[in-house]
Amino acid sequence: MTSKTKAQLNLAIKIIVCVLVIAAVVTIFVFADNLYGTDNLFEQWIIDHSITNSTAQWFIRAVPNLLKSFQIIAICFLGYKAIVYVLTRCFSKNNHIITIIKLLANFFKYLLAIVAILMVLSAWGVDTAALLVSAGILALVISLGAQSLIADIIAGMFIVFDGSYKVGDIIVIDGWRGTVTEIGIRTTKIIDAGGNIKIVNNSSIVTVINQTKELSLAKCTMCIGYGESLERVEVIISENLAKIKENIPAITDGPFYKGVTALSASSVDLLFVANCKEDDIYQVQRDMNRQFKLLFDKNGITIPFTQIVVNPPDEYQAEPTVHTEEKASAFVEEQKEASAGLEENNNG
Repeated sequence: MTSKTKAQLNLAIKIIVCVLVIAAVVTIFVFADNLYGTDNLFEQWIIDHSITNSTAQWFIRAVPNLLKSFQIIAICFLGYKAIVYVLTRCFSKNNHIITIIKLLANFFKYLLAIVAILMVLSAWGVDTAALLVSAGILALVISLGAQSLIADIIAGMFIVFDGSYKVGDIIVIDGWRGTVTEIGIRTTKIIDAGGNIKIVNNSSIVTVINQTKELSLAKCTMCIGYGESLERVEVIISENLAKIKENIPAITDGPFYKGVTALSASSVDLLFVANCKEDDIYQVQRDMNRQFKLLFDKNGITIPFTQIVVNPPDEYQAEPTVHTEEKASAFVEEQKEASAGLEENNNG
């Protein structure tokens, strides 16, 4: 099954689930009097079947509360999905607006979750008014121990409204390079080229490098042998830079020849640079390597590479004659006598 087919299947399942939930909510609304009234179906069931067991009666009488809880949760869920749909469909698609939409969607998710919890508790007979009054005191106590949470929320708001980075930007945080997928109330999510997701608390982001705001610099280093004529190579490069740019459409400006960047052990290294979008930087570098390799091959420019040189065996002189042996032995003895006592004197 292809990824496109899987996506279509997932979408169909989501649509079916939403339709079933809506149908269930509408049905509960239509039959609300029969389900929630004093003489509801479940109370009548207890009377008709003469159920006297208290545990069984409690479970049967709990069904209306369960239905009401389901109704509340379903309405909040559908409301959240509707809000997200309206926000994404009715506003422009630039990254700044998308970032704000994701932040608002995150806010509404938490808000509707709190509302749903309070309404469900109310459906089960909990005095939510008293709960909210006590929550004011409780919130003060919690806030003293939840300073990091508040710091995350405030930092997230400043990130969005200052425009430090947006959804879709490529940033570097603590050496981690990736694309921003979501800026939430508490955290920022970035995904790297390998699909790994890093989640960072907003208040923990001290320094960030935004590599999307400006064009990035793609670099390419080509090596030529010391035996090559540098002037000849530079003339060939000058005549073909425009053609290389045509072959790499992702290059915004360039490529440019920057000159000799190093005199290596076995090569003269030439540096080329080009401006491009950060999204394209690695592909542009690969394309530049390919184009310059093809250019050098076409024009017979040698690119040095590591080689193993095998030398022929050394040829030794003929065996020494008797006269040579006697002369060498005499020389050795003469040197022994001349240097006698030197080692002893040095050691002492």
